[in-house]
Amino acid sequence: MMGDLTCNAPLLRIHSQCLTGDAFRSLRCDCGEQLQASLRMIAEAGAGMLIYEEMEGRGIGLMAKVRAYELQDGGCDTVEANERLGYRIDYRDYILPVQILHRLGISRVRLITNNPEKINSLMAAGIAVAERIPCETIPTQHDLRYLQAKKLQMGHMLSNV
Repeated sequence: MMGDLTCNAPLLRIHSQCLTGDAFRSLRCDCGEQLQASLRMIAEAGAGMLIYEEMEGRGIGLMAKVRAYELQDGGCDTVEANERLGYRIDYRDYILPVQILHRLGISRVRLITNNPEKINSLMAAGIAVAERIPCETIPTQHDLRYLQAKKLQMGHMLSNV
């Protein structure tokens, strides 16, 4: 948390853990870049909040994510790889972030996200999303297919893919 969160609608980023992207700067995804961009936005605004969730690999865990990477190396996209391993596309829920927001008395946010499911989950729990702030990165040859799968198969709001 940074600054005054009692304003009308503080900046919020709900970021799911991505050890490979956040810590090791993997080129396969945009997670590390999104985390850094969100922190910059919050710093520039002088107030905001980052909720960092332990939901590695959209909730499948690190070891399963590494197995999914192997399938991606063989031609699967991120969604197909999870499904081939017997997982759903996304196991994440946003119950904990909602509880944190309620506990802090925050009922309106400006959400830094490309994921419509985060918006829907917050709104269904009574948190108004006053504004969606895009968190897009510039696609590269390494993450383009990943970003395309997120847009086409998961409905992520990406304008540059």
